[in-house]
Amino acid sequence: MLVFAADGKLVTTWGKEYRGGLHGMCLRDEGGTEYLYLAHTGRHEVLKTTLGGEVLWTIGWPEMAGIYGNEGEYKPTAIAVAADGRIFVGDGYGKSWVHAYDKERRYVKSFGGPGDQDGKFHTPHGLWIDARSGKELLLVCDRENHRLQWFTLDGEFVRKTGDGLRRPCNVWPMAGGGLAVADLTGRVALLDKDDKPQAFLGDDADQPLRATNQVPREKWRAGTFFAPHSVCADGKGDLYVMDWNVTGRISKLERLADNAKPVAPAPRK
Repeated sequence: MLVFAADGKLVTTWGKEYRGGLHGMCLRDEGGTEYLYLAHTGRHEVLKTTLGGEVLWTIGWPEMAGIYGNEGEYKPTAIAVAADGRIFVGDGYGKSWVHAYDKERRYVKSFGGPGDQDGKFHTPHGLWIDARSGKELLLVCDRENHRLQWFTLDGEFVRKTGDGLRRPCNVWPMAGGGLAVADLTGRVALLDKDDKPQAFLGDDADQPLRATNQVPREKWRAGTFFAPHSVCADGKGDLYVMDWNVTGRISKLERLADNAKPVAPAPRK
């Protein structure tokens, strides 16, 4: 885990023991204190920590689901937590299921599974609790089906969209009710409140440089992406894009127009 200051300078690091698979991350405010929820593909678990790295709990592979022959088949990529404390884990690099737990971390159910029909997944890579309508839904970045899907918190399919999306990895809410989508195939898509594409940022015209983690520094171009893996924003509305690359790469995009301002979700307490 790397912690940076607002100017991009490295402040501290922790968690060397998580090398080899620390993947999805969720920051959550609970009663005025922030915590991290993390997914680890190599350790086959999700965990909750303080911002300093103290581990508060872990959840291992969902053996009770009856889906896996062993823990090695379970490779979670994302975790999301609802306002009432329910926990959702996306097994994006394993068997393409989403697993639900109650606020006490007790296993509740699994839904999805591999396929391309509504409600099925092919790499449920990123998860987000979408409260834009006033009612919480679980948004799943169904990456290799090239779409986003929405579910009730009970796991019932609600809707989907694939407009303008190549391989969506993660999302972040925008002012006006839209979404920023990190698309592994070389760009960030901006969707409006109806989830229709409005703009694309950093689209790399050099197709061999898309969706690869082997782009050398001499081929990096400011404002152009090769493999956006995650996207988020700060309180000023500046976007941060993390490219999947063997050397690591984070780009900051400064907000210039009010109508393009991303916003952070309201703290969940």
